[in-house]
Amino acid sequence: MLALSKAFALASASDAARAIRDEAGFFQAVRAALVKSADNGARTGADRDFAIQQILDRAVVTTEIVDILAAAGITTPDISILSDEFLAEIQEMEKKNLAFEALRKLLNGQIRSRSKTNVVETKRFSERLEDAIARYHTNAISTVEVLQQLIELAKDVRAAMKRGEDEGLSQDEIAFYDALAENESAVEVMGNQSLKVIAHELLESLKSNVTVDWSHRESARARMRVLVKRILRKHGYPPDLQDAAVQTVLRQEEALSTNWAE
Repeated sequence: MLALSKAFALASASDAARAIRDEAGFFQAVRAALVKSADNGARTGADRDFAIQQILDRAVVTTEIVDILAAAGITTPDISILSDEFLAEIQEMEKKNLAFEALRKLLNGQIRSRSKTNVVETKRFSERLEDAIARYHTNAISTVEVLQQLIELAKDVRAAMKRGEDEGLSQDEIAFYDALAENESAVEVMGNQSLKVIAHELLESLKSNVTVDWSHRESARARMRVLVKRILRKHGYPPDLQDAAVQTVLRQEEALSTNWAE
C-alpha cells in the first residue's frame, strides 16, 4: 500500500491514475481497517497525503459542468470543486484534520489561480486563509471551527467568480473596480456606479495602450501612470487616495496584460 500510495501521488494527475482512483481508495481503506484492528493507529505521511488526494479527487469530479464547457471550447474558472455538495461532504467527514488539509490545499490553489486576474481579491482571500490557518496552529480555534471558516471562505471565493455577471461587468472590469474600491472611503465618496464607469474606462484605455514589455520599461510604466492619473482626475477620484490607487491599478494591469498581449 505504501508503494501504491507513493506511485499514485507521483502520477495522480494522469489519466492512468484517475482510472484506478477507486481501486486505490479501496486498498487504502482495507489497509486502514487492518491497521486499526491491529491496534496500531500510526499513519505515515504517505498515507495521510494519499487520503487527502482522494478527497481532492472527489472534489474535482463532483460535477461534470467543467468538462462539458471545456469540450465546447469554453474556458471558465473551475467553480465546481467548491460546490455545495462537496462542501457539505467535507463538513460531515469524520476525520476533520484530513478534511481541513484537503480544503486548505484546494482553496490555496483556487486563490493562487485568481492572482492572474484580480490582485486585490487574491490578497484579501489569501489573508483570510493565512489568518485562519495561523489561529488553528496556535490552538486559538479548533479543527471544527477552522473547517467552518474555510467552508465560508470557499463559498466567498465561489461567489467572487460570478461577481462580474451579477454586477454587469467583465472579469477585467471587476478587477479594476476592486483596485479603485480597495480604499473604502473612495466607495463612500464616489459610489459604486461612478467606480464602475472609471473601471470600464481604465480597462479600455490601458488595454489599447499596453505593449508586450511595458512592465519592464520605466518609460512605458511612466506613461501608464500618467494615463491612470489623468482618468482618475477626470472623474474626481479623491486626490488623497490617487497615489495608492494608481499603484494598485498598475499591479492589476501587470497581472492582466499578459492575456491582452496574446
